[in-house]
Amino acid sequence: MGDEQHREPVVEDIQVKVLYEAEASSGPDEKAAYPPAGTNSIYSAILSRNEAVKDATRLKTFLELRDKYVKKKVVFEDPLFPANDSSLFYSHKPTMKIEWKRPSEICDDPQFIVDGANRTDICQGTLGDCWLLAAIACLTVNEKLLYRVIPPDQSFTENYAGIFHFQLWRYGEWVDVVVDDRIPTCNNQLVFTKSFRKNEFWSALLEKAYAKLHGSYEALKGGNTLEAMEDFTGGVTEFFELSEAPKDLYSIMRKALDRGSLMGCSIDITSATEMESRTEQGLVKGHAYSIIGLAECDDVAKDTKIRLIRLRNPWGWVLWKGPWSANSKEWSTISTADKENLKKQTVEESEFWMAFDEFKKNFTKLEMCNLTPDTLQCEERTSWTVSVNEGRWVRGSSAGGCRNNKNTFWTNPQYRLQLSEEDDDPEDHQAACTVVVALMQKGRRMQRHQGAKFFTIGFSIYEVPKEMLGQNQHLQKDFFLYNASKAKCKTYINLREVTERIHLPPGEYVIVPTTFEAHQEGEFILRVFSEKQSITEEEDNVGMDKTQVRKVFE
Repeated sequence: MGDEQHREPVVEDIQVKVLYEAEASSGPDEKAAYPPAGTNSIYSAILSRNEAVKDATRLKTFLELRDKYVKKKVVFEDPLFPANDSSLFYSHKPTMKIEWKRPSEICDDPQFIVDGANRTDICQGTLGDCWLLAAIACLTVNEKLLYRVIPPDQSFTENYAGIFHFQLWRYGEWVDVVVDDRIPTCNNQLVFTKSFRKNEFWSALLEKAYAKLHGSYEALKGGNTLEAMEDFTGGVTEFFELSEAPKDLYSIMRKALDRGSLMGCSIDITSATEMESRTEQGLVKGHAYSIIGLAECDDVAKDTKIRLIRLRNPWGWVLWKGPWSANSKEWSTISTADKENLKKQTVEESEFWMAFDEFKKNFTKLEMCNLTPDTLQCEERTSWTVSVNEGRWVRGSSAGGCRNNKNTFWTNPQYRLQLSEEDDDPEDHQAACTVVVALMQKGRRMQRHQGAKFFTIGFSIYEVPKEMLGQNQHLQKDFFLYNASKAKCKTYINLREVTERIHLPPGEYVIVPTTFEAHQEGEFILRVFSEKQSITEEEDNVGMDKTQVRKVFE
């Protein structure tokens, strides 16, 4: 007892980062062409899941509803997302006069998709949702992914009843979002997202479905590209600070593109006054760009390779004035064949090339959504098991905050993680199990009308003491006071999701998901991916749902 009384509490360093969300204003129409991605079994992870797609808001399926209205010869009007101000905004009423119109009232020959869905169909309107449009542009890289989200067998002629649907990943499951085709217009022009083809409407309707999922169009103002990328794929997010990027970043990004990953980038701002300000070379701060492709060319004068990256601005025009801009001298350093090939790939005004080193120097943040948790620093593909845990932080009960809150940290929800099998080929050749932990907060964007913002969140992992192995007991205050974590997220951050790849020896652990501040109420989903079969279950506590374990990545 005497030794216990003189033990010194453990102090751990907690890193915190606060991000401003990407937000942008309107721009002119834009065109696009995307290089084909490699096709392999990786897409089965997204496209061939055995889970039923759930209707997000109603009991009847899309086909049942459509056939009902076709038979009645009546066009559908969505009562859950009506064509009025409640669907447009919750705080700032648009200054323009909005009139909701169906595509047949806007043009003579409305089409859902014309000549395939691609980036030319994504032109930003007056809504500050560049982060969403950057993700949609990335999605068009692969038809299999795109048409998982946008069922293509929809039309304004055959079986038309003014009703359309889109499938989005929502907190661990795919949901079917049904909308009518009434779209906000002003002077007979679409106010928000539009295609450069005046009679094509899939992108405007997808934006409407996404707005419905979050309560209103205004709820989409400002965000991070990763959020939408994940909603389109159910994938695993990664976040890179380019000032601390690994040396093999180009190789990582090349492999990501080959595997169908979605990528975006932006320049961080430190205050709201910097939003949409420009760098000396024309890049927009606080604005989301899509990463379209990479290329290597021979320098004709030197025996070296030139690495380039291709970006897209959702605004519809290029502002980049640095090296490899449209008429810069750098184009003379590569062969005519390479020059024609590169320029052939940028067939729209909103795309541009820049040197990869300039990219790392000018941008601060790289966002990546991978279709599986496989590391991009090795060639092997792995079968992954995932456990999905839903829970909540309750004020006065289970909202203990980060470890800085010594008196309440122990009250946070706790999840037991049992790792029994080592990786087949551990990276450092030591006995270890690889897990990817992803903590996502739920419903904050939909609660914006109540003043909600994303919490600053993170997690820690502790090894269970021998005397408590196999026991489903909540670890108490003294345990955390005198024991350091075995792993944790690098940074607490105000993103929807925090993800970390971790290597641990076989054993039993406790994952503690938390907000940074104590007493903050909210719901979350905790996903744990492991290369080998693992067991994750919530310890006895109030207000938590038991774990569901299912294999989703093959």
